[in-house]
Amino acid sequence: MKRELFLIKGMSCSACSARIEKVVGKMAGVEKIAVNLLKNNAYVTYDETATDAAAICERVEKLGFEMSPAAASASVAPQPREDESSAAAAELKRRFLSSLLFLLPLMYISMGRMYGWPLPEFLTGSENDLVNMVVQFLLTLPVLFIGRKFFEVGLRNLLHLGPNMDSLIAIGSGAAFFYGTLAVLFAASAAGHGQWAAVHRYAHDLYFESSATIVTLITMGKFLEARAKAKTGAAIAKLMDLSPKTALVERHGISGEIEVAEVVVGDVCIVKAGAAVPVDGRVIEGVGSVDESAITGESIPVEKLPGAKVTGGTVNQNGYFKMEATAVGADTTLAKLIALVDEATGSKAPIARLADKVSGIFVPIVMSIAALTAIIWLLAGYGVDFALNCAIAVLVISCPCALGLATPTAIMVGTGRGAAAGILFKNAEALETAHAVDTVVLDKTGTVTEGRPQVTDVLAENNDEKKFLLLAGAVESLSQHPLAGPILEKAQELGAELATAANYQLSPGRGVSACVEGERIYAGNEKMFEDLPVSRSEKWQKVLKEGEILAKEGKTPLYFATETQYLGTIAVADEVKPSSKEAIAHLKALGLRVIMLTGDKRETAEAVRKKVGLDEAVAEVLPQDKEATIRNLQEAGHKVAMVGDGINDAPALARADVGLAIGAGTDIAIEAADVVLMKSDLRDAVRAVKLSRAVLGNIKQNLFWAFFYNAIGIPVAAGALYPAFGLLLSPMLGAAAMSCSSVSVVTNALRLRFIKL
Repeated sequence: MKRELFLIKGMSCSACSARIEKVVGKMAGVEKIAVNLLKNNAYVTYDETATDAAAICERVEKLGFEMSPAAASASVAPQPREDESSAAAAELKRRFLSSLLFLLPLMYISMGRMYGWPLPEFLTGSENDLVNMVVQFLLTLPVLFIGRKFFEVGLRNLLHLGPNMDSLIAIGSGAAFFYGTLAVLFAASAAGHGQWAAVHRYAHDLYFESSATIVTLITMGKFLEARAKAKTGAAIAKLMDLSPKTALVERHGISGEIEVAEVVVGDVCIVKAGAAVPVDGRVIEGVGSVDESAITGESIPVEKLPGAKVTGGTVNQNGYFKMEATAVGADTTLAKLIALVDEATGSKAPIARLADKVSGIFVPIVMSIAALTAIIWLLAGYGVDFALNCAIAVLVISCPCALGLATPTAIMVGTGRGAAAGILFKNAEALETAHAVDTVVLDKTGTVTEGRPQVTDVLAENNDEKKFLLLAGAVESLSQHPLAGPILEKAQELGAELATAANYQLSPGRGVSACVEGERIYAGNEKMFEDLPVSRSEKWQKVLKEGEILAKEGKTPLYFATETQYLGTIAVADEVKPSSKEAIAHLKALGLRVIMLTGDKRETAEAVRKKVGLDEAVAEVLPQDKEATIRNLQEAGHKVAMVGDGINDAPALARADVGLAIGAGTDIAIEAADVVLMKSDLRDAVRAVKLSRAVLGNIKQNLFWAFFYNAIGIPVAAGALYPAFGLLLSPMLGAAAMSCSSVSVVTNALRLRFIKL
């Protein structure tokens, strides 16, 4: 199966996107299609043996739209692109102001006679009725020409039996213009026969101002909508702007500036103070203080020493270093991040299916209601002008724009807000599902804890901690055991030179020993000392009891002694992250049950559980056990989120309803997850749930108002209130109301940009 991005031109409302999805979705070989009205694109998953991109594009073009595969380049770094919404807003603004230039005098002339406003002499008096009508006709023509796109697209879709929003506008405005034009022709004919009373009657039956106003107000609404849309893509635009344009590269001993696209893996790049890191790489010389906030959200600059990884798009605030390029173009972290956010904003949440289903049948139903409205009023004995007024009002007020924008705008703003906070939702489904989670399962190592052992306690027998650490460091300097590293690191922090160790011996499952300063020193667990004289001393029993206390606290005690003399104990543990306790408290405050899974022993798991306030800790589990635990919770009716970072977490992350990968974790874990927490901070899991709840609440608000607006607007436009209250909605007010509904939906979604996480 191939998943490909296509660009689509000609869509104007959710009826368009729903029709494309319906038709393409039925094509042989097409497994899935998700059309994004907001971004004018579609992701199509299809079997290349059954169909291809050309066939898909051809099928869509038969519907009256333009479709083409998105130009993709995997060899170059992502470049900032012109914001299409901003360009569209500028074009719509020009069209709106141009239309307004003709609409204002048209409105003044048409309403001036009604209210006695001062008008040029050649436009006043019954003898000038025909002149007045022709002037209104001539002022209306430029407005309709400027807004001709509504007619081109609307009528084309109507001919393809796929009416959309533009079809409603074209029919509504066109009907008013056609009725007015007939009135001018009949008036001209009456004037030729000297029937001036008929000319005067026709002069009051014009709908030119309604026709022009509908087009102008819809254009204004589209302009405001496009301007608001431009803000929804701000997060992606900012990410794209991070991508450096040039790189200072050293080749064959000569340094020079080249385009970032020309950097290849293995190149040596020079990064000076204040410069951006051009691509992903590894520091090979020098030191720098790199601001990674744009990528990870972490505000504190990170010191980069030789061997450290650096990410393209981050900024070297201080220092100077050389780096070797390890990933370029589309393989860089920034490029993948942009692709991830871009794809997430283009995906479709399950709740969007409701709007899509309604949109697919909405326009034909509205057209039927408009026709029925005209027929009913005509049968009731009202005139053609009254019936036409009601029918046109129904057409223009019923636009499905608000319905189509309700979900994608909230999704786009929500994912952008998340990306700015270092929370990357891979798709809209994850963004929606996260709100319903009732159980959060956490991996221990690297998620709740730091993921690397550290020395927590040093208990020196003679109270000379420095001398004891230097002896312990000397013994462990020859060991490859994972717990030896933290002890050696702690000893090296003292700044003194370690003694030389010799005659190193390893006792598997027990510990190690070595000769230091002429005496053999033993290091390990209690089993290491079972056969040594030191274990038979009274002191040794106290030492073991202290070790048991440390073990209950989740620490691993290592004992150091000669054959006859106890030297001290060093406790090593994978310390809990400072933010974990706070994060877990917040998760519980959101009403979530929090469980920890770990392959560690029960004592350690229980110690961590008590320390951070977990509801439950499941210990000594294998990777497949983690996946099984998630499955069992789901079978019990729970919606489960899994937070992890390791390869062993990948099955559980994939199984969970929502998988959240700690950003510093492995690529496999990130690949398996639905959400990536870039800062490796468990508090971001809380923020992800909060953001999901806020986005879904926003979508529901938007859908409610879109449905409510149409449920109220259509009957009023049809004249339901006229018999009882004499209230009638003019087509002009209908057009204004329709525009306001679309703008209000987008504006409501934009509130998510300011949500506090």
